[in-house]
Amino acid sequence: MSFPLLQTINDPADLRKLSRADLKVLATELRGFVIESVAQTGGHLSSNLGTVELTVALHHVFNTPEDRLVWDVGHQTYPHKILTGRRERMHTLRQFGGISGFPQRAESIYDTFGTAHSSTSISAALGMALAAKLKGENRHAVAIIGDGAMSAGMAFEALNNGGVADANLLVVLNDNDMSISPPVGALNRYLAQLMSGQFYAAAKNVGKTVLRPVPPLLELAKRFEQQAKGMVVPATLFEKFGFNYIGPIDGHDLDSLIPTLENIKSLKGPQFLHVVTKKGQGYKLAEADPVAYHGPGKFDPAVGLVKSTSAPKPTFTQVFGQWLCDMAAHDSRLVGITPAMREGSGMVEFEKRFPDRYYDVGIAEQHAVTFAAGMACEGVKPVVAIYSTFLQRGYDQLIHDVALQNLPVVFALDRAGLVGADGATHAGAYDIPFVRCVPNMSMACPADERECRQLLSAAFEQDHPVAVRYPRGSGAGIAPLATLDSLPFGKGEIRRERKGADTHGPRIAILSFGTLLYPALEAAEALDATVVNMRWAKPIDEALLREVAESHDALVTLEDGAIMGGAGSAVTEALNTAGIVRPVLQLGLPDVFIEHGDPVKLMALQGLDAAGIRASIASRFLAASAQ
Repeated sequence: MSFPLLQTINDPADLRKLSRADLKVLATELRGFVIESVAQTGGHLSSNLGTVELTVALHHVFNTPEDRLVWDVGHQTYPHKILTGRRERMHTLRQFGGISGFPQRAESIYDTFGTAHSSTSISAALGMALAAKLKGENRHAVAIIGDGAMSAGMAFEALNNGGVADANLLVVLNDNDMSISPPVGALNRYLAQLMSGQFYAAAKNVGKTVLRPVPPLLELAKRFEQQAKGMVVPATLFEKFGFNYIGPIDGHDLDSLIPTLENIKSLKGPQFLHVVTKKGQGYKLAEADPVAYHGPGKFDPAVGLVKSTSAPKPTFTQVFGQWLCDMAAHDSRLVGITPAMREGSGMVEFEKRFPDRYYDVGIAEQHAVTFAAGMACEGVKPVVAIYSTFLQRGYDQLIHDVALQNLPVVFALDRAGLVGADGATHAGAYDIPFVRCVPNMSMACPADERECRQLLSAAFEQDHPVAVRYPRGSGAGIAPLATLDSLPFGKGEIRRERKGADTHGPRIAILSFGTLLYPALEAAEALDATVVNMRWAKPIDEALLREVAESHDALVTLEDGAIMGGAGSAVTEALNTAGIVRPVLQLGLPDVFIEHGDPVKLMALQGLDAAGIRASIASRFLAASAQ
């Protein structure tokens, strides 16, 4: 497919010179370019196809980057990136050294705020609007937020503040009736009254035109409008926050979008524009199944997604999903909770089999944690399936509502460690430090798929809160057992004994936490080192640690998480408490945000593959012993 008009757009200033007719052609080309780009690199598709016209209209009407656009979540900003000078770099999307799949301030002046977690846009845009007012600058701040992200409390905190802040703020609600998983909650049900809303909007406009020459009747129509709003459209909700509500309008109709935005641009104070879009718009396969096309890998646009005929290794997510169903069948107390990540967390089958024990609370991580705490108070056994990076958003609730009350909630932390193409915003690098410092909390780090199932069972048996962390994708391919047997709580194991009593050099033991056990075993063969599968970051198996420390000259800790405050720190703390002095090399993720890219390559660059582990140990201990 050729893109002659799109090729002439190098920044939004070029786009502002186009006629309405040309803008429609541009939108068609832009949609085709997005499909071709994502087909080559993988990435988010459905959400980006849904925002093509909205992106064109916003950049056409507003003077970006002087006017600020803040895209909530940001996984729908590929059209924005293409129109803001990054068209020729789209082939590098989400690849190491390439452009990010989310807005990133360091990448472009048009990316005014870094987003990847939901529901931050209104707060950030409000801050920008009030900063402009404070500095005497006349510019606009626009937050574009989806109906899924509107279910989070932070969005309403910002609306509550923004409605009385006397700021020139525009909130654009991109209402596509979906987040990633299908929508849930009362707000989505409220927004779903769109047919009535469209009827009401049309009737309102016609009525005002007809009755304008007759002031008494116009006033009567206005009074009816105020009563009708509460019955048929979402206007009342947002106007109660102090916003001037406009809409809903068709988010794929430039003839509606552009005049509406131009009118809003001249208004003062907080404005709220409700646009209705469709995920996957313009690509029939994505329209039919927007969930499947939310984040596809590479594919042929003419064919669409094709299921693999080979039998891949089960992912950790699938292992969790199967365990959840099996444990639910075994124990009627179990309930599963997800903050809008049914597919990503592997809970589709659980919802089908146990619909009365499945709870999707929407994009509301804080609520998910406290909701689980409330259920645990009543003798229910909640399992909260949540990405490691998203649990950060419920940290206050983790401490105060779960741990402080010592409630038996299991946290299944998917996407632990580096996640690859999604980059630093989604990396589960900090869960070991932020969980292990909380009293009453425990954390398990399975080395493979079999241990993942066994440690989930062990966590479920406890009468206090336990987190089980596991990475995205597959592991070593160790098939899980069909039983619900657990592993001993807080106990590790020696997986490889040092062989050579006469080997020159220091006696080294590698203490591994999680899936890095297998590259550790490979490195240990060359080094003739002992390898310990620690399994638990909290509690540390202190008896095993003392045994290993007393029979070795040096220790190496290994984890796919932040070194600062991580499992290696737990080891050094335990050694200090026991009065054991040994040199300890801590290997893990450094104190930097690691960019997006292929996860295997990223781990190698951090020295966390077998070769890197071997090189770090040799440099620290073997080189010193040779001197």
